[in-house]
Amino acid sequence: MLVAAHTSEGIKYDNMGALFAVVIMLSVLNLVLKPLLILFTLPFVVLSLGLGLWFINALLFLLAGKLVSGFEVASFPSALWGALVVSLTSVLTNVLLSGKILSSNVKVSVNRNVRHDRRMDRRDDNDIIDI
Repeated sequence: MLVAAHTSEGIKYDNMGALFAVVIMLSVLNLVLKPLLILFTLPFVVLSLGLGLWFINALLFLLAGKLVSGFEVASFPSALWGALVVSLTSVLTNVLLSGKILSSNVKVSVNRNVRHDRRMDRRDDNDIIDI
């Protein structure tokens, strides 16, 4: 949020408390409202190859600006810019904190614990298939 506010003239905040409050508000909106918006706009999101998610993020950014006093988003283009900056800084932070850049060395292992101590009933000589 701090980077978005400093890189756009349309995004303003009064103090760090308002910035913290908008982060919490945006997190709640992303948790509650975003899945519903994605569900209702799924054809648009699919046809736009995911670009519609950027618009949904911008709408939530604009709504957070309306709900939190001390934080202002002047227009929808400012919200688009803020959503883009927040998304990019989030991706960058996740990459830096995980210490991994997308790697093609994926190792998959399957462990099966099979018990072989089954007692076979001599009256039933049918094959047993374990799945």
